[in-house]
Formats: sequence, C-alpha cells, structure tokens
Amino acid sequence: MEINLPAVLPEHIGIIMDGNGRWAKKKGLPRTAGHTEGAKNFRRIARYCSDIGIRYLTVYAFSTENWARPAVEVNALIRLFQEYLEEAIRYFADDDIQVRFIGDTSAFPKKLQELIATTWEVCKHRTGMVLNIAMNYGGRPEILMAARKLAQKVQAGELRPEDIDEDSFSNELYTAGQPDPDLIIRPSGENRISNFLLWQSAYSEYVIMDILWPDFTPEDLNFALREYAKRSRRFGGI
Repeated sequence: MEINLPAVLPEHIGIIMDGNGRWAKKKGLPRTAGHTEGAKNFRRIARYCSDIGIRYLTVYAFSTENWARPAVEVNALIRLFQEYLEEAIRYFADDDIQVRFIGDTSAFPKKLQELIATTWEVCKHRTGMVLNIAMNYGGRPEILMAARKLAQKVQAGELRPEDIDEDSFSNELYTAGQPDPDLIIRPSGENRISNFLLWQSAYSEYVIMDILWPDFTPEDLNFALREYAKRSRRFGGI
C-alpha cells in the first residue's frame, strides 16, 4: 500500500471505535463476532499509528454506559480484553508502545485488573507511542473525579480555591501530562461525542466517517489525517 501522508501529523489522535455490533448484524452474525473483529482491527490500527510516528493514541474501548448492554455482550467484551492483554504480554514484548489504561478499572473482574497491572509493569519504561485504552471510561465521571480531588486538596489546606485553573484541573485527569487530542476520529457515521474526552477535546478537530470500525483500514486513517491537515486551527483566534 502506498502511504500518502501529510507533512505534519497530529501529535495525539483519539478514536471512538464504533460500529462493531452493526457490522456483525449486517453479516448475520452475533454482536460478539463484531467485537472480535473490532479487537483485531484495534491491534492493526494501533501498530500502524506507532509505525507512522503518532506520539499519543487514545481509543474508546468500553464506556461507563456499556454496562447497560446485555450481560452476554459485556462478558464477551471482558473476555476479549483479557485475551488481548495476555497476547500483548506474550507476543508484543518488542513493540515500543507504552500502554496505559484510563477509566475506573476497579469495576472489572480481578483477573482483568491483574492483567492491566501486569501490562503496565511490562511496558512502563518504553519510550515509543503512548496508547491510552479507555476502559470503563466516561468524560463526565472523569471531570467529577478531578473536581473531587481538587476539593479534597482545598479541604486539606493544600490548595486555595483561587489557585485552581485549567492546568491544575488537567493535572487531575487520567491524561495528566499528555497533550490534548488534536484529532478525534469517529467511524460508523454517528455524529456524537459519546462522553469521550469531554475536557480534553475542547479544540480537537473531528473527522466523522461512514465506515464501521471492523472495516476501518490504515488508508481510512490516512484519509482522516489528510482531512485534518486541511483544517485551520485558530483556537478561538482569527
């Protein structure tokens, strides 16, 4: 495949991996089959982003609202997470990708929590692309978490209310120390933020694509990058 990339790439990309269930339905398969294909594609796209020099990639894997789905689907997703992390620990040891997890992972089964901790220990010293996997993540709960942490610091006398600013607030988020996403891609054609990186995406450029996530290819990512390169990012200025 000939790679046609713009001269300047975004430093941080967010992807809302949407459309797995609809992909499976179109093929007459159970929704769980769509999630399996979506997980395979996640690995392919994450590696491609690393290969072309993206510094940060945040993918929306499981939202706080996803618990409302049928139990069979939720359990299948949790099994997929476990399989992916076990595979990553065994086979991807040489990948220079630092995997981080954002969201309240304490809600997951103990085995999955242990795999999350092990994955972090294995890759925390890597210096390549930072891959944030958002699991049991929601933008509103994240903002509430940050507000509570700051309130506790004020209550303890460690911080004055008048000293709270955007930087101090950002430092209490899961993505503390990382740049805000420059580009957020949403496959599946849905025109919603879906509670994803609400604080961090204040000035992100969005590219909505009418492609279901399992069918999303590196060339589709290249298209989004070219669209991003056409944008004039003024951040409220002229």
